[in-house]
Amino acid sequence: MKRYMNSALLYAALAMAGGVFYREFTKFNGFTGKTSLSVVHTHYFLLGMVFFLLLLLLEKNFSFTSEKTGRVLAAYHIGLNLTAVMLVVRGVVQVLAPVVSSGMNGAISGIAGIGHILMGISMVLLLLQIRRSVLTVQD
Repeated sequence: MKRYMNSALLYAALAMAGGVFYREFTKFNGFTGKTSLSVVHTHYFLLGMVFFLLLLLLEKNFSFTSEKTGRVLAAYHIGLNLTAVMLVVRGVVQVLAPVVSSGMNGAISGIAGIGHILMGISMVLLLLQIRRSVLTVQD
């Protein structure tokens, strides 16, 4: 449970840092349009902090953690951080407006997509673990 709480705290700090970076970076560059930087804050708060706080509560009630959970959570962490980093990269490109090749543009989207896929698969695997524990408790 300590691991879940520490993860929630880490992602809360990253969310706040992402929000400050978005505000200050766009202000410094005089950018007023839409940018992907604006969603880094909410991704880290919801998919990071809130997600791990919910896992903490579920672990306390159903003790779902097993030897597989560590690998699944490692994949989730990688997926979330990969997604957030690529949101920052995309946002910086949007603000600074450098000439980016179509290949580089596709690579940014593709890597972000890989992060989303890792998170999605990890969520499903965690939900299946939680489901097994809930059904075991009810029996």
